[in-house]
Amino acid sequence: GQEVATLVNNEVVTPGTKEVTFTGNDLSSGIYFYTLFAGDFKETKKMMLIK
Repeated sequence: GQEVATLVNNEVVTPGTKEVTFTGNDLSSGIYFYTLFAGDFKETKKMMLIK
């Protein structure tokens, strides 16, 4: 696959709950994977974009 968006890149943030909005306006409907990195933590999940 290809990287289609970077929502947050190398930002230093304070601990706590964070929220990032992703619209996918420029993408086609389909299955996409996203990865969350936080320190040593890394998790990849799947999402379905339906238009």
